Amino acid sequence: MDNLLFLVHRIPYPPNKGDKIRSFHFLKHLSEHFNVYLGAFIDDADDLAYINTVKQYCSDVNLVSINPTWRTVMSAKGLFTGSSLSVPYYDVGSMHSWVGSTIQDNQIKKVFLFSSVMAQFITKHEGLDVIADFVDIDSDKWRQYAEKKAWPISWVYTRESKYLLGFEKAIAKKYRQVLFVSKKEADLFNRLSGGLKTIDYVNNGVDIDYFTPSKNFLNPYKKDETAIVFTGAMDYWANVDAVVWFVDNVLPELLANNMNVMFYIVGSKPSSIVKELQAHQNVTVTGRVEDMRPFIQGADVIVAPLRIARGIQNKVLEAMAMGKAVVASPQAMEGIDAETSGIRVADSPSQFSNAIFEMLKLADYEPSNRAFVETEFSWIESGNKLVSIIQNTTLPKESL
Repeated sequence: MDNLLFLVHRIPYPPNKGDKIRSFHFLKHLSEHFNVYLGAFIDDADDLAYINTVKQYCSDVNLVSINPTWRTVMSAKGLFTGSSLSVPYYDVGSMHSWVGSTIQDNQIKKVFLFSSVMAQFITKHEGLDVIADFVDIDSDKWRQYAEKKAWPISWVYTRESKYLLGFEKAIAKKYRQVLFVSKKEADLFNRLSGGLKTIDYVNNGVDIDYFTPSKNFLNPYKKDETAIVFTGAMDYWANVDAVVWFVDNVLPELLANNMNVMFYIVGSKPSSIVKELQAHQNVTVTGRVEDMRPFIQGADVIVAPLRIARGIQNKVLEAMAMGKAVVASPQAMEGIDAETSGIRVADSPSQFSNAIFEMLKLADYEPSNRAFVETEFSWIESGNKLVSIIQNTTLPKESL
């Protein structure tokens, strides 16, 4: 098997949030076809427990612990050097050294980058065949964030969007292939970058054997309540914004028609803003749960009212895989394109509340949702496509 350098901005385990779900499944699949040399950062002390789990998929690993607060301070260098703030955030000397020695000692020619910021570690190395998975258009996320924030934060985010897009475009021009999580995401970047031929996409997948209904799951909700459920990492600002909007705008309309509605926010590390939502008697914040599946299966309706989103939302696919009715915003459904009986797309508060009441009339299990995911979102198919792209013998593009 060929040697492959795999660089990712966050340790690809445990698969408990969007980017780590994708990077883990790619690592797992790539390890069956390459000798993987993995370089990644650990930004959460809890993830130190999973180092040995990751090692079993790799020939060698370099997992560097970073302090998010200190790295945020270091990222300010971008303001003085005219670069994106995201790039210096990950500019760690020990990773540069390890990448250089690993390439030389193992005669590595193939590189898989996960996240555009990891490109900085190979820019000085020539003759590499590089595939970069941007996943989402991160620069566009910053643009959306800027629209939601007041000055001066809005200025910082607008600047980041501009400079990061420039960095993303430069990478797309330099290396053989740049991938995204969906065709829509790839098409958008193609327009933003002026029509490059290096753009492609590899869909996310769902572990349909894991996310499958089971009689063994205990329902975590009370019998006399209507459980409307949101799942996700609750220290992620887009998720925080979504649940705050839902509580402020949709929940009052639901309660006006059904006093038994309880809105459950299920996910790790709820921010202080999310915790404050519990002051509402019809809101429950669970924090981290050992297994998300009982909370999905027991829900009456899963909601995804995201106002800021890029790419494909795993929370939607996982709920669909378990056959649950889903009401989601247009942003949350981007890249999924499901037209099944168990999906409703809603934007305004009234549309959301009406769609939720409509979905409450459906059966507990929506087979059309499960069937859609089985057909369209397979990790095996996505992994095979990624391997075929990396194994392509096309020579790397010359640096511009």
